[in-house]
Amino acid sequence: MANAVLVGVDIGGTKCAVTLGIPERQGIKIMDKSRFPTTDVEGTIRDIKSALREILAKNGLDSSGISAIGISCGGPLDSSTGVIMSPPNLPGWDNIPIVRILSEEFGVPAAVHNDANACALAEWLFGAGKGTRNMVFMTFGTGLGAGLILDGKLYTGTNDNAGELGHIRLEEYGPVGYGKAGSFEGFCSGSGIEQLAKSMVKERLQMGHAVPWCPDGDLSVITAKTVAEALRSGDSLAKQVYEISARQLGRGLSIVIDILNPEVIVIGSIYARNEDIFKPLMEEVLRKEALPLANKVCKVVPAALGESIGDYAALSIAASIL
Repeated sequence: MANAVLVGVDIGGTKCAVTLGIPERQGIKIMDKSRFPTTDVEGTIRDIKSALREILAKNGLDSSGISAIGISCGGPLDSSTGVIMSPPNLPGWDNIPIVRILSEEFGVPAAVHNDANACALAEWLFGAGKGTRNMVFMTFGTGLGAGLILDGKLYTGTNDNAGELGHIRLEEYGPVGYGKAGSFEGFCSGSGIEQLAKSMVKERLQMGHAVPWCPDGDLSVITAKTVAEALRSGDSLAKQVYEISARQLGRGLSIVIDILNPEVIVIGSIYARNEDIFKPLMEEVLRKEALPLANKVCKVVPAALGESIGDYAALSIAASIL
């Protein structure tokens, strides 16, 4: 990949980004980046093309100066045909052949992966999973998505549905995630922690007890972040909420470890920001539930790329083409 210039395109529900990067021995150097709002399908594709031309010109390049385009987008999509298939956060994106559109426009190879798989590639190539052959990446953000690196390559399954760990049911009842009560995502995501906290706060309020971090009984102010802040201030109820999430994280990860036997599990977002809260209880459950030999060789670590992971994710898809 010497002297290659890579393009990353990150298509999100509210905003998009186009990033230029150059591979280096220790990773990818980001040269420049352009962000713009997501609008309708035609408008967004037009804006992606325009932003790419502008960022190339700004850096003294044209399409002949780039080597590959990587596209990161929420699923469902078909990475083998390069088609985006009606993601819930992208209304109107019904069977859009995004790879063909951009590849033909700029005359270079392109590829698309869902955002969890793209982040897995990024952490494997340049982040906390670098140097491993078997790695699992988990988002732990608004939802719980995952990407799998197995035997030294991205594994997407028969039709790009591998890694949907959030759909695993851990309890018969519990917060709803991925359309399923008591799911892994229900317990281990920002929206799930919020649901859990609101339910426990409501119970406390109905018993006549005040909750300092829910003034006037307004449940709408509760988020995973406000619960974490309350916990760090010493609140016992907030601690209970995160303890439930941490133990369920251990249960979910024990299933992953037993089935996939990875070297490392990389977890982003909420876990990465609150590892000190999650890790002790999670590890306690892993020691109890996971196969000892598999658990012994697996490390659970926070994502290393931080808030820039979206940029590296799309660029990693481009790098994987080369």
